[in-house]
Amino acid sequence: MAIPLLDLKAQYLSIKEEIDNAVMGVLDSCKFILGPEVKALEDEISAYCGTKHAIAVANGTDALVLALQACKIGPGDEVITSPFTFFASAETIANVGATPVFVDIDPVTLNLDIDKIEKKITPRTKAIIPVHIFGQMVDMDRLMKLAERYRLRIIEDSAQAIGAEYNGRKAGSIGDAGTFSFFPTKNLGGYGDGGMVITSDDAIAEKIRMLRFHGCKNKYYHDEVGYNSRLDEIQASILRVKFRYLDQWNQSRREKAEYYDRLLDPLIHQGKLTVPGKDPNALPVYHLYVLRSDEREKIAIDLNEKDIACGIYYPLPLHLQNAFAYLGYKLGDLPIAEEACTQALAIPCYPELTTEQQEEIVQIIFAALD
Repeated sequence: MAIPLLDLKAQYLSIKEEIDNAVMGVLDSCKFILGPEVKALEDEISAYCGTKHAIAVANGTDALVLALQACKIGPGDEVITSPFTFFASAETIANVGATPVFVDIDPVTLNLDIDKIEKKITPRTKAIIPVHIFGQMVDMDRLMKLAERYRLRIIEDSAQAIGAEYNGRKAGSIGDAGTFSFFPTKNLGGYGDGGMVITSDDAIAEKIRMLRFHGCKNKYYHDEVGYNSRLDEIQASILRVKFRYLDQWNQSRREKAEYYDRLLDPLIHQGKLTVPGKDPNALPVYHLYVLRSDEREKIAIDLNEKDIACGIYYPLPLHLQNAFAYLGYKLGDLPIAEEACTQALAIPCYPELTTEQQEEIVQIIFAALD
């Protein structure tokens, strides 16, 4: 039987009645934009994350753009971020007129290497966007100390990490602002696009609320040019149902990841592959379980032949993307990220995955590397 990389149908069927009732409730209310479901979701997520504010927006990319603008980042500024992430993490920096500055990653966690950040800080540096890649949090204690020393804003890209923790604090809640994506494949995903910014800074929250609604505080009175970036009520109602299961699902992902770790241990000791690294201070949520091997292509081919999905995250680091050619980076500048892009392969890891399916996947990996 085929094994998808993520089984959204199985997840939906497990909570179908609750989801259907929530959607029908919105349809019956005929309140579709910035209504009670959005407000309730904002309140629930701000309470969960321990922040004063949560502002729902149209998608995770908008969340980053609005957070950057609210932190007064723009032309002439530099923002440090990771080259090993989805394009939006750096695209949004360019979209507000600032310059992305890439720092290489830690070889174990694949997050920003804190030791390499300081030498990239210049008088133009105004912020750092740490990306909690695959649900593994950046070393936020050390990063915040560095940011305080240089008076830099921290915007946590927590698109893949809702529910993750660092020393007991939730992803997105430690910096000046944190952003989430509710894209359907995320740990908390809607049935369409969606995003959110969380913050305890009143000024940032007020600015984002204004920007998401055409730059106005009062309807038809616009203080500045903004956006149409609002989470709709139907998506909010769906997310509120799924939010009730988030911790349970994240715990299940951790259990699946730990089982993979045990099953793959012989290959790890033989040096044939590497599994996701762990920070002892962090609680990951395994948005993806990404192993690394020089034989990635062979593993992927063998899995696909057995109708088992896998995915390459990411095939090309951001500093080598054509869109950022103007920055002048070249092959060899950020070698850890470049190597990760030749090795990384995500295999199925989600709550509905069975132990039998995991064992089948691992058996194929063993055979591929024999």
